[in-house]
Amino acid sequence: MGILHLPWWGIAAVVLGMTHFTIVSVTLFLHRSQAHRAVDLHPLVAHPMRFWLWLTTGMVTREWVAIHRKHHAKVETPDDPHSPHVYGIRTLLTRGAELYRREAANRDTIDRYSHGLQDDWIERHLYARHPNWGPVTMLAADLLLFGPIGLTVWAVQMLWIPFWAAGVINGLGHWWGYRNYDTRDGSTNISNIGLLIGGEELHNNHHAFPSSARFSLKPWEFDIGWGYLRLLSALRLARVRRVAPRPVIDAGKARIDMDTVKAVVSARLDLLSRYRRNVLQPVLREELARADASLRQALRRVRRHLLRGADDRLAPDQRAAVEQTLSRSATLRLVVQYRQRLQAVWEQTYANQEQLLQALQAWCREAEASGVRALQDFARRLPGYSLRPAAA
Repeated sequence: MGILHLPWWGIAAVVLGMTHFTIVSVTLFLHRSQAHRAVDLHPLVAHPMRFWLWLTTGMVTREWVAIHRKHHAKVETPDDPHSPHVYGIRTLLTRGAELYRREAANRDTIDRYSHGLQDDWIERHLYARHPNWGPVTMLAADLLLFGPIGLTVWAVQMLWIPFWAAGVINGLGHWWGYRNYDTRDGSTNISNIGLLIGGEELHNNHHAFPSSARFSLKPWEFDIGWGYLRLLSALRLARVRRVAPRPVIDAGKARIDMDTVKAVVSARLDLLSRYRRNVLQPVLREELARADASLRQALRRVRRHLLRGADDRLAPDQRAAVEQTLSRSATLRLVVQYRQRLQAVWEQTYANQEQLLQALQAWCREAEASGVRALQDFARRLPGYSLRPAAA
């Protein structure tokens, strides 16, 4: 027997507590703090998390951060280290850890994407130099604490991150779930309750605003990692640097100005989400209601593709089906074109603020003259689109 004489349910509770702290350490320290620099953690928080990750995963901070940053930079291309759309969902669920180890051996990836990380003595001489010592130490500790069952406890600890992070988040998080934002990748929110894996369930939100310390962006969503950050902030053990912009509509504002331009550029994915909800969906419902049987069937077949803003991710046959269907519905074709033109406004990276202002004003004038009620209403509300300070 080990030092701790616990019943089976006591051991299960301890294991759940330990694995939860592992998840919290990954999402707060590795992900939000190191990879995206969205939060600064006090050494009293960061060092225990680093030590625990060394014990329970053997992952090297520099490697994890580099691979994750490359994932964002090359998302769902052949250079993405772990995309289910490249390798297949089954591969991600069963061999995600293998893909991680393979990319960790790519020194070009590590050197290119690991800039700006702390490089102290303990990182250089223990955590990075001897990553395998951590799991071995953890095995000895589990056997000492729990006796022979400690081997099972250790196995659960070692499999926890490969399963949840390499498999579920990197796999299902780009394959199945709901989407708040039409990002140019297939990221999804696996659940609106970010509890089991520290808030990482809200993966589409994260890809929409990668530098945000908060992953829950809708009123009905919950991110336990953000809850921990709020607590640590109150204790002066964390400093939130960035969160996603929180747009609002100022109903009394009638003219587009530079504040509108700033809000549109900063929160463009939120604006596209509103466009889909307030323009595309109502127009599509109207078209379905008055379409004949043939067009109704075609509209239902391409409905999902029509509502997505990332048209460049459609396969050639899907794009052809959308274009053929739009050729039969002038109104729907018009609002899709206006969505594309709205995207083009902020994609003018060469434009100065004055040019962006003029382009947005022109878009609103023409949209108001379109004759499509949902589009006109959207254009009339757009001048009031603004940012409010987000509570940290």
